Parts: sequence; C-alpha cells; structure tokens
Amino acid sequence: MSRKSGVLELAVLGLLHESPLHGYELSKRLKGVLGPLRAISYGSLYPCLSSLQRAGLITTDDSASETGPGRRKKNVYKLTAEGKERLQEQLAEGGPSAWDDDAFGVRFAFFAQTDADVRLRILEGRRSRLEERKERASTSLRTREKLDRYTLELQRHGLEAVEREVRWLNELIATERDGDAVRPNRVPSTTASTATTLGQATEGDHL
Repeated sequence: MSRKSGVLELAVLGLLHESPLHGYELSKRLKGVLGPLRAISYGSLYPCLSSLQRAGLITTDDSASETGPGRRKKNVYKLTAEGKERLQEQLAEGGPSAWDDDAFGVRFAFFAQTDADVRLRILEGRRSRLEERKERASTSLRTREKLDRYTLELQRHGLEAVEREVRWLNELIATERDGDAVRPNRVPSTTASTATTLGQATEGDHL
C-alpha cells in the first residue's frame, strides 16, 4: 500500500467510525479532513472503498441505502468489526509515518479517537521533524549568495510557516502534558502543504 492510499484508508475508516455514510457524503467529509487542496476524486475514493470491502473492513448497510424515483441506489457504507480493529491499530501507530506531511493532518483530525500517549508522541515527532527542516532552511539561507531572489523568498516564506507550526505544536504539547482538552480554534494558519514547500526548497541542489 502506498503512503497516500494508506492516508486515504485511515480517513475513510475514521469517518465511517463516526457514522455510516454514502459515497457522496463521504467524499464531502473527506475534503474537510484532507483539506481543500487535496481533493479526492471518485476515481480514487471508490477503488479504496472496493478494496476495503474486499478486505472485510467495511460493508454496505442495505437497510440505510438511499433511493429515489428514477435514481440509482446509493450505497451506505459502515465499518465491520474487523474495520474497527484496523482503525484502532492505525490510530495506535505513533511512529515516523504519522509525522509526515501527508499523514499528520489526518492523524490530527482523529486525535479525539487517539490515546493521549500516542497523541503526544505524534506531536513531539512532528515537532522534531519540523525543527530538522527548519535547521536545513536556516543553513540554506545563510548561504544565500548561491540562491536567486525568488528561491530565497520562497525559502523565507517556508521558514516562517514552519516556525509558526512549531510554535503551535509547542502549545499543543504543553496542553497535552497538562491533560487539558484541545480547543478547536487553536488550529494554526500554516498547513502541512506549506511545510512541504519548504522541504522541497531546502532539500534541493542549493544545500
């Protein structure tokens, strides 16, 4: 399984754990979890659903399937017992794969279903990953005579975004250690996609 398909699988299982959903509603919810810049097409969603069905992780709820006059039946998907077990296994994983740009936002979206020690491990791992990235960017900026002004501006922008996310992570880690609930309005303006831009700019030939 590729990294991106694994992230999609986690998002689907996590959303279906909250409630059964038909494909269209699931697609809309996925946009909220994965972000507007990572739109999920039906060409990737339905193969994922088919794969999860074949694996016995989800099933269709015939009693809840939606129909209308002259309209095709809409399958309503729900988790099986095996699907719930797979979700719990994925939510218990707090290693490096959970810190990546592709995965971190989705893992954070399901923190309410994640054990406190795993949440803290993911937050600290993500912070460590970004601090390494920030150090590489700072080193690159110190050798700015090798950069054209557009690349330099891109790296400055990326560095500022990563610094904001690190500050946000510091607040979240302190909150987790204090045992307080995370307030929804504390999500930062910076995103993993911006951090990805920095990673691409700092890991190239200019280092």
